Amino acid sequence: MKRNIMIAAGAALLALSAAACSGGSSPAVSAGQADPSQASAAGFQEQHKGGTLHLQAKAGDGTLDPHINYSNGNWQVFQAMYDGLLAFKKVGGEASYDLVPDLAQAMPQVSKDGKSYTFTLRKGVKFAGGGEVTVDDVVASFQRIYKVSGPTSGTFYAGIVGADACVKKPGECTLDGGVVADKAKNTVTINLVEPDSEFPLKLALPHAAVLPKDTPAKDQGTTPIGGTGPYAAASYDPNKELRLVRNPNFTEWSRDAQPQGYPDEIVYSYGLTAEAAVTAIQNGQADWVFDPLPADRLSEIGAKYASQAHVNQLSAFWYLPLNVNLAPFDKPEARQALNWAIDRDAVVKMYGGANVAQPACSILPPGIPGHADFCDFPKPDLAKAKQLVQQSGTAGQEVSVVVSDDDVSKQIGEYVRSTLEQIGYRAKLKVISTNIHFTYIQNSKNKVQVSVSQWYADYPAASDFLHVLLSCASFRPGSDSSINISGYCDKDVDARMAEAMTLDRTDKNAANVKWGEIDRDLTKASPIIPLFTPKQVDFVSSRVGNYQFHKQFFMLVSQLWVK
Repeated sequence: MKRNIMIAAGAALLALSAAACSGGSSPAVSAGQADPSQASAAGFQEQHKGGTLHLQAKAGDGTLDPHINYSNGNWQVFQAMYDGLLAFKKVGGEASYDLVPDLAQAMPQVSKDGKSYTFTLRKGVKFAGGGEVTVDDVVASFQRIYKVSGPTSGTFYAGIVGADACVKKPGECTLDGGVVADKAKNTVTINLVEPDSEFPLKLALPHAAVLPKDTPAKDQGTTPIGGTGPYAAASYDPNKELRLVRNPNFTEWSRDAQPQGYPDEIVYSYGLTAEAAVTAIQNGQADWVFDPLPADRLSEIGAKYASQAHVNQLSAFWYLPLNVNLAPFDKPEARQALNWAIDRDAVVKMYGGANVAQPACSILPPGIPGHADFCDFPKPDLAKAKQLVQQSGTAGQEVSVVVSDDDVSKQIGEYVRSTLEQIGYRAKLKVISTNIHFTYIQNSKNKVQVSVSQWYADYPAASDFLHVLLSCASFRPGSDSSINISGYCDKDVDARMAEAMTLDRTDKNAANVKWGEIDRDLTKASPIIPLFTPKQVDFVSSRVGNYQFHKQFFMLVSQLWVK
């Protein structure tokens, strides 16, 4: 999944972790508040409805268009705005990985060969604009994924019949024979070229959201698109505010897939520093902050506000994408040199220490199928790194490190810049707004040599890391939605990944072995350099209740109670 800015912690985090860790399997509950699992079992708690939830972030998180946006900040709120045919169950803990029917009235009928999925659409579900969702909206939405050149159109949805033609000529996309509506039966059938065991998971992501069929086939940016969820965007200015209000046409059709929301309004304000946001939360003027918390405030939070801090393990990693199409990192030796030079333990300390992060030797994090325990770049070796730089013939070249303007990323970026200087390059740091950082580093026109980025699992599968981040299909030259930031393309590796995905349908253990081998080979090739795997820390105000951590989309914003 998508880029996110996580939290930096201080020396007090050990106490904070012990007091507030929700572990991902059971939601943490603040003092005096009801157990959220009981709330879920009891259904909607009418007495907790109302109020305005105030969220804070330094800046907006890109476009409001769900077919294009690939960032945690907006994906988190998209859960309350948009729906697809399927959804991940909206609860905390392990069950949050369960698939449930959403706009479809039941799980799909799957053909014996595994290549056709037939969905019967629910009746009576309406968009925020008032129109009822129809099979035509579903077909148009899948076509739109390609027409807007969505970042996963060539990966997640590339197996749909007709997708190849749509990727080549997005504006002419019809998905003829791929997504077929039957108005009389109120069904939509999606036909695949080959079986894909992960396809239902992909349908539960925001990139497969069903939108009104007349939604323009271009990035809508700050223009709200009326979805089907309990909330709709009333306005969006990525430099000021995102304001969500209740969708007047929403009626809860499935508590598992799309529960009614509690706050009357959700206001996501932009502009405060993390320092000011923490103070606002402590004073009850804000309810949560997206950005990294200042390390010097963690001691105070751990001592005085432990019941308001929630710590959860993530399937994610921070990494350095190296542009393999630009000097000096077009040379494998130069990429391997930086891999040898990086001190991951030092980077973990910058992030907050061993209680919130662990050094990463591989691309696949622990817990993701296919993860293998290897470490080919275990400890920094500057002598070896310098030697590889000389072998590459790139010594003395200029390198610019691009980072977002939060304190944690800037600190890591400065460390990378200094390390590059130590091994023989002339390096500088380029700091840009968080609001544009992710799209900027993806676009090859910006000639980014190295950057600091993060990846959070869309769903628990090796392909969601290796295939999405490093396949040829994920590289879109000149696009803001080219998730393969390195521009890495190796057709032999692509073929091996395709084999692993095929094998996954019949022998998951054997497929996992193959994924582990591919991971190791890609790590050695070093188009990206893994740094560490993080934990999520949410700090909420005392007036917030019913905190639930969704393993897929993190804190369930719409399910928070506001006093």
